[in-house]
Amino acid sequence: MNHTTSPATTISRGRAAAMMTAALALSPLLGACGSDEPDAVSGPIELTAIDYTFVDVPERVTAGATLTLQNDSDKEVHEVVAIRLPDDEDRSVEELVQLPPDQLAGFFPFVETVLVAPPGESGFAVEGTGALTEPGRYALICVIPTGADPQEYLTAAAEAEGGPPDVAGGPPHIVEGMFAELVVE
Repeated sequence: MNHTTSPATTISRGRAAAMMTAALALSPLLGACGSDEPDAVSGPIELTAIDYTFVDVPERVTAGATLTLQNDSDKEVHEVVAIRLPDDEDRSVEELVQLPPDQLAGFFPFVETVLVAPPGESGFAVEGTGALTEPGRYALICVIPTGADPQEYLTAAAEAEGGPPDVAGGPPHIVEGMFAELVVE
């Protein structure tokens, strides 16, 4: 018996082989397609501040995760003010930081924690403990005036008794882009 292969059979086998190759190549990706959202990060969350941004902010963290702050700037004092946004607030943090200062200040009663870090140092809590315990969406901002003298700022902050320190400097760091958003689950 002579087995010959017709052109139609060759095309079918070729198409089947190509489909099998494509399926095998895509299989690792298909397994990851169950969710577009990254897993929530737990444990301590070390934020790094540089002039003028936060580095490596996770998109999602678990409730109870504690923020820490490392300031890698050699000239500016930085802070992270973590504000729990109201559930009905649907604007992005990028939109919120564009609000006039008096409107942005309307969110300050929802501050969960504030960490401050002098240039080149680790931060310390000046409000709260760094823990984000309440699930929801958070704005992370730095409102220290650009160019503020670090020692003057730290002294004024210690004397401010919970209010914002009054120090000389330029616009707040959020104007330079120092803000981020994360979700606590």
